[in-house]
Amino acid sequence: MVIRAASSFLLSLGVLLAISGKTAIASPSSPFPPSRWQVEIQTPDLPMLEEHTEYLPEEIAVVHLVLKLRQRRVYVHRGEEILASYPVAIGRADTPTPTGEFEVFQMIEDPVWQNPWTGEVRSPGANSALGLRWIAFTQMPNGVIGFHGTPTVSSIGQAASNGCVRMHNADVVALFERVEIGTTVIVEL
Repeated sequence: MVIRAASSFLLSLGVLLAISGKTAIASPSSPFPPSRWQVEIQTPDLPMLEEHTEYLPEEIAVVHLVLKLRQRRVYVHRGEEILASYPVAIGRADTPTPTGEFEVFQMIEDPVWQNPWTGEVRSPGANSALGLRWIAFTQMPNGVIGFHGTPTVSSIGQAASNGCVRMHNADVVALFERVEIGTTVIVEL
């Protein structure tokens, strides 16, 4: 922009510029001495990018869950690091917790539970069948499967549910804070 303005100014004075490489020089026919109109265009010396990964942002390891059915535990991972683990109850033999890779698709604080057999709706709270939090990760023919709190704490460590993953209320609240919609849930034997 500056060179264009200077060159327009000089052209309006009848002086032609010859721009070559990094230097713009007034023509020899100029009434002014060339050294007075010589303009140096400086290109900064930049370091070579030898190891380009050094300049890229660090990859942030994402949180994912691994539910180990035989251990009756869910593990919270960030990359390869285990951040936490919690004891759980899993599905009975006739209504097993499905294995595979899933994603969290619903999260509810203080969920309302409707009894699937009677249709009765229960108020939310610590003594509700879903406890204080609901984290859904798959849809099955018999309903949605997810992590939730439970007042039936004696079932934790057992195969006792209809496929869902029961947790202590304090644990499911802590888990709820670590996950988000889209978090991967890996369920393995």
